[in-house]
Amino acid sequence: MEHIFSFERLWKVIPQLTPYIGISIRIVLYGLVLGSLLGMVVAVIRIKRIPVIHQILSVYISFMRGTSMLVQMMLIYYGLPMLLLAVGIDINSWDKMTFVYMTFILNEGAFLGELFRAAIESVPAEQTEAGYSVGLTGAQTFLRIVLPQAVKTAIPGYGVDVIGMFQNTSIAFTLGVVDLIGRAKTIGTAMGHELEAYVYVAFLYIVVSILFRILFHWIDKRYSFGREGVAG
Repeated sequence: MEHIFSFERLWKVIPQLTPYIGISIRIVLYGLVLGSLLGMVVAVIRIKRIPVIHQILSVYISFMRGTSMLVQMMLIYYGLPMLLLAVGIDINSWDKMTFVYMTFILNEGAFLGELFRAAIESVPAEQTEAGYSVGLTGAQTFLRIVLPQAVKTAIPGYGVDVIGMFQNTSIAFTLGVVDLIGRAKTIGTAMGHELEAYVYVAFLYIVVSILFRILFHWIDKRYSFGREGVAG
């Protein structure tokens, strides 16, 4: 059995692999923060149905939701430099991680845009009318009345999306970025045994996914906005 799997080899790979979880978390943070900002812009434009831009965003969302993230990353990595070079802009020297960030941000912008749009539109129109009736401006009504309720609706789906994004960070290895998967591959090759490294990578993915799930469950209960069971 030891020639297939060894706990001794497993203990050796743990300190070599653990630091690389930070790369995956960093990708998630970029996608989460900038993707959320892009998603909110997309949601507002889609709700207001701004001519031309609305149609362009419809194509963008359909493409992002209809293709795999791996395909999107390859198109961005190989296609964007060629496209910009045609207009005199050379980005071929950019770090590969930059293209990974761009892929996750654009992908999240599309998925979160639809999530935010659905959450905002789920708030009854009477709530907006009530804000206007007490003298609030459109922006004040949105920020004080509509947005808090929309956030509550969006939290469960947002959490699922973040967990999926973390699991998708493994595609960064395709561009040669040394993340968890890349490091596991090199360690396994050097040791002549890859199973232990991949077992530990699977363990890390499971643990972090569970922690994200617990975090968003807590957020969902904490910010219940007046429903029963609000913490504190």
